[in-house]
Amino acid sequence: MIRLSYATVLLILLFGSACSDSWRTKEMGLEKRRMEAIEESQRQEADRLEAIRIENERLRSKEEGSSTGAVAADSILRGTSQDPKLARIPGSPRGIRVFYATDRDSTDSEQPSEYYGIDRGELVYGTAVVSIPPNHETGVIERPSIWFLEFHEDVDKHVVLVDVTEQDKDDFFASVREKIATSPRSNVFIFVHGFNVTFEAAAHRTAQMTHDLDFHGAPIFYSWPSQGGTLPYVFDKNNIQWTQYHLENFLVDVTDRTESKNIYLIAHSMGAEALTRAFANVVRDNPALRERFREIILTAPDIDAEIFMTQIAPRMIAENTHITLYASANDNALIASKAINGLPRAGDAGAGLVIFDGIETIDASNVETDLLGHSYFEESVLSDMFYIFRYGTRPDDRFLLRRQETSEGSYWKFGE
Repeated sequence: MIRLSYATVLLILLFGSACSDSWRTKEMGLEKRRMEAIEESQRQEADRLEAIRIENERLRSKEEGSSTGAVAADSILRGTSQDPKLARIPGSPRGIRVFYATDRDSTDSEQPSEYYGIDRGELVYGTAVVSIPPNHETGVIERPSIWFLEFHEDVDKHVVLVDVTEQDKDDFFASVREKIATSPRSNVFIFVHGFNVTFEAAAHRTAQMTHDLDFHGAPIFYSWPSQGGTLPYVFDKNNIQWTQYHLENFLVDVTDRTESKNIYLIAHSMGAEALTRAFANVVRDNPALRERFREIILTAPDIDAEIFMTQIAPRMIAENTHITLYASANDNALIASKAINGLPRAGDAGAGLVIFDGIETIDASNVETDLLGHSYFEESVLSDMFYIFRYGTRPDDRFLLRRQETSEGSYWKFGE
């Protein structure tokens, strides 16, 4: 048995106490630096939000000053026309008017939510009005939930498609031009939805993006005949290939029939297959049109990764063409696609992440990539897109992203 003298025990205790104090001091130092970093980050975010507020006020003032009188200044809401039926009092639902082009068949239903079906039809055009509830949470599409005993839509609580008005082609583009005229930057965005999306859901999402991005310009969604269910993937796959010809012609029409200087293209999931191929064909046949397309944004694109990198991406990229690809390991539509196709998708994260010169790839596995959901806005793809739309900033200058270096090149990742 080892016996320790009183002096030795005392030295051990003193040494242990010193180590403990040193450890505590080190931990306190680390905690202090961590808190200082958090405070600095909060100050930067506060400065950013104040700059956004000032810029928003400036843009709204310009829009109101350029109004033709057809729309009263107090009906301009976040760059869109507020529907008179919903323009009641502060705290009331907000009506967001969006434009659409669709090659779905008409059902002749009087219900806006059922106006277009799931079968193929001729390419038609129109406007839709979607209400945004007064307590809307940024990044979320509020819908009735049985968990809250909500069995019917309520414009005071939910995002609701309240009106669909079909227009002939000339009237449609006249309306789009009128809306573009109120935008200081002549902005248009065209959103192409993905697999398992109805016309109604596409309208909801477009209005939500318009509202949450505070978009100033003409918001347009292109709705192809997705079956709106998780099982008929093969039907959707055939229809996305069928719709490409119509989408290609529509992109040309937007450039020919409007004077928009900044056209933003956004596609999610399977919609990216038609959009990327259509865009590549348009700029191949009309190279001068390339400068009209300001940004191309692909969220979790459901495209064969090898085909994308060898056949599509090389035709899309150019010096002044900005392409952002959000990849994800958790996107529901991509997970379903991988189970069926068995081959890597262009929107995959992890080992199969697409890194291609001329494409800014962002690993968004930590956040939502379906442009809605219950993630915090500051941590979402939608928030990152705000920087692209408003300022045109590249990934290294965007608040939420961190550069990652690999032997194949650089990509970015949402900070953890």
